[in-house]
Amino acid sequence: MTEKLIIENRTGEPLSNILPYIESVINMGKISRSGNGLQYCYHTMFERCDTSFKSSEIHVSAYKNKASDRLVVQKTDAKIKL
Repeated sequence: MTEKLIIENRTGEPLSNILPYIESVINMGKISRSGNGLQYCYHTMFERCDTSFKSSEIHVSAYKNKASDRLVVQKTDAKIKL
């Protein structure tokens, strides 16, 4: 069986920078158990902070298409106020 994964990189960063987030989402699994039974996990957020106190969040949204999975990666930026 062949698996197909579509990655939409909407961060403006090189694909090599976002692949660790993609890998993490895949390794965590896309199915979770909840009070409603098994559910498709569709959103994961990662927070980053660099030495200039610039914070950013990486958001990975997962979608189940008929013949593939699709991951959409987006980034939000904010300056941390001290």
